[in-house]
Amino acid sequence: MTDAPTCLVAEDEVLLRQSLVSELQRAWPALRIVAECEDGASAVEALAEHQPDVAFLDIRMPGLSGLEVAALAVEASPLTQIVFVTAYDQYALDAFEHGAIDYLLKPIQPDRLAATLTRIQTRDVRHHAPMLAALLEKLSARPAATQAAEPLTWLTASTGRETQLILIDDVIYFQAEHKYTTVVTANGEALLRSSLRELLPRLDGRCFKQIHRSTIVNLKAIAGISRDDTGRGTVRLKQRSETLSVSQPFMPLFKQM
Repeated sequence: MTDAPTCLVAEDEVLLRQSLVSELQRAWPALRIVAECEDGASAVEALAEHQPDVAFLDIRMPGLSGLEVAALAVEASPLTQIVFVTAYDQYALDAFEHGAIDYLLKPIQPDRLAATLTRIQTRDVRHHAPMLAALLEKLSARPAATQAAEPLTWLTASTGRETQLILIDDVIYFQAEHKYTTVVTANGEALLRSSLRELLPRLDGRCFKQIHRSTIVNLKAIAGISRDDTGRGTVRLKQRSETLSVSQPFMPLFKQM
């Protein structure tokens, strides 16, 4: 642990995030909060940028979950100690108890937080990444949770004054554009009145992957992926001439491709 320990907090609920930050500052005054994130993609990029000593990750976040962020952090920021923040989930809690990985149960209790911070400050960080990888492997073997709703099968988008119905299977990628999202197909582009943050939970995660804070791609539309010397990637598409940038922290998503 450095003389000036650093921390990232990722929680999509603003009040809960502010509360956790306040509790951390009260319990560990020397701790410096270097990033506060409201979704998984922002957390991944902030982890790679800041390489904090510790990260508190809400398990349920829009888009990438806390578990998916942690999996990417094993490579993006291997010396960061991960603490999961979760609502009651007996399967996950049992895994955490036997995996030597810290977690906080909502609502967060000061004594539990204090005990967690004590372990963080005394633990040998070299052992953390292997334990985290083992825990994530165990959790990945759990039965898939029943989704609250079926993934989207079509979208309503606009091009000028015209409204289009676009089948999800025809989407090549989504690109964030300020308050809107551009949906790109082989035949053109249209605008959605939804942010990526709102869109991600409604997409089939087996087909659509976030590859950048502002980009989601349909895996079926990818022709190939290359990596440059900095670790960033470039996606080539089957039906479009442009290429898409892959942030370095997201490159492990494509190990099997």
